Amino acid sequence: MNPPGDFVLYQRDDCHLCDLALRVLADARMPEFASCWIDGDAELEARYGLRVPVLRDCRGNRELGWPFDVAAVQALLAEAGQS
Repeated sequence: MNPPGDFVLYQRDDCHLCDLALRVLADARMPEFASCWIDGDAELEARYGLRVPVLRDCRGNRELGWPFDVAAVQALLAEAGQS
């Protein structure tokens, strides 16, 4: 089940890569998004486990797995009509 909103960042607690991803999203001027921690959720652990952080466009059913950069986030936003 996805949290509400168009975009979700799946992440873990105390995750250095997740911190880097948040910086990339800020630099890309990412609009509001939901954060979803996968720790302790068996379904999300199975789906995203070692791939976090993952940015998901829930409307377009697209995902960006780490590593991603500002250009990749902006391209995802453009595809979603939010550029």
